[in-house]
Amino acid sequence: MGLYSNIIFPMFFDFVMEKPFKAAYRRKILSKVTGNILEIGFGTGLNLPHYPDHVRKIVTVDPNPGMNKKAQKRIAKSNIEVETHILGSEHLPFEDGVFDCVVSTWTLCSIPEISQAISEIKRVLKVNGQFMFLEHGLSSDSNVQKWQHRLNPLQKCFADGCHINRNMKALLEAANFSSLDIKEFYLEQTPMVMGYMYQGIAIK
Repeated sequence: MGLYSNIIFPMFFDFVMEKPFKAAYRRKILSKVTGNILEIGFGTGLNLPHYPDHVRKIVTVDPNPGMNKKAQKRIAKSNIEVETHILGSEHLPFEDGVFDCVVSTWTLCSIPEISQAISEIKRVLKVNGQFMFLEHGLSSDSNVQKWQHRLNPLQKCFADGCHINRNMKALLEAANFSSLDIKEFYLEQTPMVMGYMYQGIAIK
């Protein structure tokens, strides 16, 4: 990873993603986590202040050392023990069926081998374990989709591999979870090409 990915992008990411209205969505998706928790795409640790009080430890993965460096400042201020792994989500270093919950917020958009990562998430979940996600992706509106496809190459360059045209519902359906509940909506205060959201829970 170069200068942009390690230093510039983490600062830009914090500036864009650390917004009060986004924090409200983080709190909602994290409100029901329990047990042994894995967060993929931990980034700069923006979810950390929004975990419920009963959470005392989480395991995290993220491939970006620059993100991890910024995350350490939030970890130091938190009462939660964070076990960090600087690696991607396509090959998780955990045994089958060890986590009660896996959490992902604004992460699946930027994983290179997304289907492999979702397969890994399912693998490490316990039976009846929950994958709790909040992701942006392909709009249901064909006019918005056209612009998402046009702008996606620029988005990937500017946002360190982030895609704005991934159909998150289709990707999750293909993983054959036993149950999949998704709410789709446009995020407020966000351009439509960037703000089509998929929020929900997939159960193994």
